[in-house]
Amino acid sequence: MDPLKQKFFEKSTSVKNEIKELLKEHGDLKVDEVNLGQVFGGARDVIMMFWEPSLLDANEGIRFMGYSIPELREKLPQGKGNEPLPEGLFWLLLTGEIPTEENVQWLSEQWKHRSKVPEQTFKVLEQLPADTHPMTQFIIGITSMQSSSHFASRYAKGMNKLEYWDAVYEDAMDLIARLPRVAAYIYRRSFHNGKHIQPDISLDWGANLAHMLGTSSSEEFKNLMCLYMTIHADHEGGNASAHTMHLIGSTLADPYLSFAGAMSSLAGPLHGLANQEVIKWIFDMLETLETRKPTKEQIADYVRSTLASGKVIPGYGHAVLRQPDPRFIAQQRFAERNKLDDDIVNVVWKIYEVVPPILQGLGKVKNPWPNVDAHSGSLLVHYGMTEYSFYTVLFGVSRALGVLAAQCWSRALGMPLERPKSVNMHWLKEFLAEKKEVVLN
Repeated sequence: MDPLKQKFFEKSTSVKNEIKELLKEHGDLKVDEVNLGQVFGGARDVIMMFWEPSLLDANEGIRFMGYSIPELREKLPQGKGNEPLPEGLFWLLLTGEIPTEENVQWLSEQWKHRSKVPEQTFKVLEQLPADTHPMTQFIIGITSMQSSSHFASRYAKGMNKLEYWDAVYEDAMDLIARLPRVAAYIYRRSFHNGKHIQPDISLDWGANLAHMLGTSSSEEFKNLMCLYMTIHADHEGGNASAHTMHLIGSTLADPYLSFAGAMSSLAGPLHGLANQEVIKWIFDMLETLETRKPTKEQIADYVRSTLASGKVIPGYGHAVLRQPDPRFIAQQRFAERNKLDDDIVNVVWKIYEVVPPILQGLGKVKNPWPNVDAHSGSLLVHYGMTEYSFYTVLFGVSRALGVLAAQCWSRALGMPLERPKSVNMHWLKEFLAEKKEVVLN
């Protein structure tokens, strides 16, 4: 058994036993109640999932196994630059331990060894029109690799349920290793006439992705990809793509099918596509204002006109957060450290100063602060990636780290098939009538 698998087995077994004892003693303890608004409101804020890798706090932001984003940047092993390596984060999500340099080097080599993409994946992608949306291509590419699933193969042969986690772990390692190549292949065929760049196995996972994308050969861009992949990796289990992964995986669908479903969810305009909506809105604003260096007053006027037309300001507000997203701040600090004197980056910072006071003045917005999407596109544009329809694919590559780690946990802990109870209007009317009768009596 490899060292990461062994550590995960030991850690998950310990947590599994702890949960068993917890449920035995406190299984009937009420932890939450729902109201009718929540029944119709998409289960917002209803505590109904167990998700070990991360937890989202409304004020502090995301914590990965207890560590905040600034702490991760300080503690996780770094590559040639000064940004944390995604390999280190994946190790942390499985073990709860900050890895050593040797741990990260081992994992990086494992992913290089597992990174060969099945030939049929490239053949399938080539059958699609080059202008097919990159997320559609990504989902199809993921699904095309399902025939190599360890879980599907071993389950068909009668695998013992105590081995489910092991097969999922193997699929997770393979899938994560392959995703940068698949993503870069889609980018180059869609926007660079199919002029592909071969992998460089001397590079770590994030840096190799930057290399294969080919928009910038700078070390800064490689460092950005490491940071980007780390901070986008997970956002607890309630967001749409993570929840989709959890739900599909609970049926014992293999990680390839589960992750393809998660990416279908990420492709929705109210979820992962938001990052492309931000940069599109900024480009439209600059075109309307006929300048790449608008004043704060010009931006404020455009923001008000956007709101007056019944639209939202993309990149602002979050379902849970009530403070500026730490992922936004991490990207802002990256730009500051690397002294990025860039028109689009500067516009993003001006928007950050302008938008919150305007939204606060409306008196209806719970969170007027920027989320991660408000900044990510501007950094990608700086390093030559102006094709914003591809941004969500990058988000998806990163999100694989969190949701695949979580699926390892789900199978190791024996999490059941997810099956919430639904009700219809007849049930609701009878329920309300009974409540009314009780009050009257």
